Amino acid sequence: MKKPRSPFYVTTLIAGAVFMELLDGTIIATALPQMALSFHVGAVSLNIGMTAYMLTLAVFIPISGWVADRFGSRSVFASAIGIFTIASVLCGASTSLHQFILMRIFQGIGGAMMVPVGRLVVLRATPKERLAQAMAYITWPGLSALVVGPPLGGFITTYWGWHWIFFLNLPLGIIALVLALLWVENSRGGEVHPFDWITFLLGGIASAGTVYSMELLGGNSSHWQRSALLLAFSLLSGVAAVLIARRHPATSLIDFESLRLTSFSLTVYGGSAFRVAVGVLPFLLPLMFQIAFGLSAFQSGLYLLALFAGDLSMKVFAIPALRLFGFRRIIMVNGVLTAASIALCATFSPGTPTALILGILFIHGGFRSMEFTCTSTLAYVDLPPGRFSRANGFFSAITQLSSGMGVAIGAITLRLVAHARGHSAAAPQLRDFQLAILFIAVLALGPVFNAIPLAPDAGSGTSGHVPPNLNTAIE
Repeated sequence: MKKPRSPFYVTTLIAGAVFMELLDGTIIATALPQMALSFHVGAVSLNIGMTAYMLTLAVFIPISGWVADRFGSRSVFASAIGIFTIASVLCGASTSLHQFILMRIFQGIGGAMMVPVGRLVVLRATPKERLAQAMAYITWPGLSALVVGPPLGGFITTYWGWHWIFFLNLPLGIIALVLALLWVENSRGGEVHPFDWITFLLGGIASAGTVYSMELLGGNSSHWQRSALLLAFSLLSGVAAVLIARRHPATSLIDFESLRLTSFSLTVYGGSAFRVAVGVLPFLLPLMFQIAFGLSAFQSGLYLLALFAGDLSMKVFAIPALRLFGFRRIIMVNGVLTAASIALCATFSPGTPTALILGILFIHGGFRSMEFTCTSTLAYVDLPPGRFSRANGFFSAITQLSSGMGVAIGAITLRLVAHARGHSAAAPQLRDFQLAILFIAVLALGPVFNAIPLAPDAGSGTSGHVPPNLNTAIE
């Protein structure tokens, strides 16, 4: 029997796959004008390529755990890498908008399996006491992809052509596929329950409809009534999915049992608000830098590299901080600091020194990285290994949904602020951006309030933190 590969190698492979998949969702943003010329359509029409990819993820992620339990982690993960890589090449070879949209949907199916099943592989291969380190290792690629995607896409598009944004995934995908077959065990869940088709269909309608309708509401569409009706229908579908799932909790895709755990529910409820807030800032800031400051697209993208630097720097301190202070204290204190750093971004103006802007963005990158690491890890600290599959599939779906709504909520907030101030949202002013950012800062406090009921020693088996009063009691 083959000796299992070290968890470090497996975690490194999953981190690379996470980065590749999430980067692909953001990197084409700056390539849209050139792609539009190739397809002979307007640049706005290319947004559907980004939307189709995002909606496919939202629909298919919930079934990732069930598929992995049925066919094995290695089989599904390797197949997902293969699908994603082939679809990437076909995206780059597309000659029309319709071909591109179909290939993006195909690519989204691979991505929907690749990231959550990869996380499940890490959960099964990593001891509880090293879980925080492993989750920190696979969290930062997702954060950095949001930041480096636009400037990297602009560089590749300018000097090589937009096709290479997708062609570069070919060598990366081949390497990842070979390593997955060599390193990942083909583990399965202990019990494979019947597939919950009704919840899957209703949940898919709710997820895709919510993301799509909110994107329409955040755009400049004049048919807001239709978008509102679609949003209402999607939310009703979600309610129906929950009600039906409650009748069959043992086989449902919605993991009600894990939601009873305070540690898991925090990452679903408060964590979703935080992911929305953090996803908005990389959208609002480049717009503010270009529209209100008069900077170029490339210059505004370079500012966000400070966020990336902050993300990376905090990884050195995440594990020692967890050991010293524990999950509860860090989530509450660091959550407040993260919200405050977002609020500081509302003070930016054309006269703000560049060094100060970079410093604030660097600090915010560090704080948000710490909060992401803690909330993502806390989701699994109290789960028995037998529940990893269902909980991970459900958590991954919620994560994708909240992340996907970030840009849409940012656009909606900006439009509402502009209308409230009595001018067109088509030409937002500096004050509009500042007020929208302040609203987002409040939203980022979600995990802080959810962490209040946590015990001081919550997740101590993973963090290694023992509160002083508990030490005294032991002595």
